Amino acid sequence: MCICSLAGRGAGVLALAAAVLAGGTGSAAGHDQDQVKAQVTPQNAAPGAQVEVRVKGCSGTTGAAGSGAFTRDAELTGRDGKQNTLTGTTRVKRGVSGTYEITVTCDGHPHQGVGTVQVGAAAPQTPTAPVHAGGGGTAPLTSAAAAPEETGPGTRHAVIGLVLAAVAAVAVALRSVRRRRPE
Repeated sequence: MCICSLAGRGAGVLALAAAVLAGGTGSAAGHDQDQVKAQVTPQNAAPGAQVEVRVKGCSGTTGAAGSGAFTRDAELTGRDGKQNTLTGTTRVKRGVSGTYEITVTCDGHPHQGVGTVQVGAAAPQTPTAPVHAGGGGTAPLTSAAAAPEETGPGTRHAVIGLVLAAVAAVAVALRSVRRRRPE
């Protein structure tokens, strides 16, 4: 009976050792998670804007990056994420602002909070001067002081043009008179 109780205790010790080893492996996986980093371009994105997500630290060639600010996850692709960067694009939701965490899924599990995306208010993008190619009056006019001076030829240019035209006419007339005279 003594031998049986020792064998039972030995199995318990083995189970405890296995649990400790599994816990040690889990902390190594947590350390690997710290190596995954995500960066968004542009750093301060406007709602509705398309952004590029660049992730470094994933082993493999694919993954996904998600955030509460994104309309959908960015599908990441690239060569060997440990040495190179995985990239993907997505769009920022309209009507959001603030700082949002990014979660990257690669290597078979999620890596939470490995980057952030800053969403700012969209600046109105309206032209400040009418387009010279038939804008149809869709752009607001700028003040006269801000617009560069665009004037046609002045009096001086007109006089110079007339003098050059007169000289050309005289030259043509003289040449035609010389050709008519028999020599």
